Amino acid sequence: MSYDNVCKILAEKYPLDFAKWLISSKVRKVEVLKTELSIEPVRADSVSFLQTAERILHIEFQTLPQSKPPIPFRQLDYSVRLKRQYDFPVTQVVIFLQPTDDPIAYTDEYRDETTVHKYQVIRMWEQDPELFLNSQALLPLAPLAATSSPEVLLSQVAEKIATIPNRDDRQDIAGYTQVLAGLKFDKTVIRNLLSEDIMKESVIYQDILQKGEMKGEKNEAFRFLSRLLNQKFGAIDSSTLERIQLLTTEQLETLGVDLLNFSNISDLEAWLNR
Repeated sequence: MSYDNVCKILAEKYPLDFAKWLISSKVRKVEVLKTELSIEPVRADSVSFLQTAERILHIEFQTLPQSKPPIPFRQLDYSVRLKRQYDFPVTQVVIFLQPTDDPIAYTDEYRDETTVHKYQVIRMWEQDPELFLNSQALLPLAPLAATSSPEVLLSQVAEKIATIPNRDDRQDIAGYTQVLAGLKFDKTVIRNLLSEDIMKESVIYQDILQKGEMKGEKNEAFRFLSRLLNQKFGAIDSSTLERIQLLTTEQLETLGVDLLNFSNISDLEAWLNR
């Protein structure tokens, strides 16, 4: 899901902020682990592994409680493989993004006849929004937090975004916020409360393309798609960029949506070869 993928991007772009939130405010250094665990690949679209000096933080973002294998068993499986591969204590946190009354969202352990394995669960709809409003890295999650006045909270988020001094950071945070707010708000509400001057150049540029007559719309689409590619995969070789630049505006828009589900550069190459 694109929502899960946006959260993964945030966790790996701001690993220290996520480690301070989920482990301890005393954490000072964090490394993002780009790992493929033995037996089978990880769920790259929604799982992040961060390593501090003393432990590994395994974060999993969920919009739906049901999965195969089930979430509790998957936590046990990952924990054992991480400990075997890195020989570090492991803190595991499953973050549910969307309200649900499914028992899985209220389960924090795997249990069978011989094994009990504990992990942490965070339900975003129960969280105090203040923590998220006061952190640039966590700000896109703020609209999903607990509130009796959702539109007021979204307005507060928009005000915080407007104060981000760096223009590129401001645009990126606005884009991530727009995507995650879509789990809770109507698209029209999001557009009304997240002001146009903030949103118009965000990485979620497909909304820009829908305006139809915007001057240089293809150049805008290519520019922001290039930024997103660099952020996700690092420097992209010039021949690949030239191929992307030849795409039509409609194709650029489609690629921008599909990119959220890519795990590595080979997915991009396969897309271009289709």
